[in-house]
Amino acid sequence: QVQLAESGGGLVQPGGSLRLSCAASGRFFSINSMRWYRQTPGQERDLVADITSGGSTDYAQSVKGRFTISRDNAKNTVYLQMNSLKPEDTAVYYCYASIRHGLIGAPYDYWGQGTQVIVSS
Repeated sequence: QVQLAESGGGLVQPGGSLRLSCAASGRFFSINSMRWYRQTPGQERDLVADITSGGSTDYAQSVKGRFTISRDNAKNTVYLQMNSLKPEDTAVYYCYASIRHGLIGAPYDYWGQGTQVIVSS
């Protein structure tokens, strides 16, 4: 059973920083891409940042230059460093991982439980 465990959310003032972490545990063969999404009430879940197994990254335009995604493959962990936070960054942040259970076969999608980030003075 694969699980993604997130941590690092909380309340921060505008202009502040937070670092989210997401660790994958359980039995699996390899992890492909890892991503962070965010969602506000009544809205769809939006992609924030993506990182491939090789370390290539991509960001939503709204967070470019402020957020940095990284991963530690030895720890099966992905991070999201969020700087210069704005009130509009307030959301529940979800971790996602595309995980293989063998050399053949399609990967499976896994999600974390979500962590709340509130940016407010």
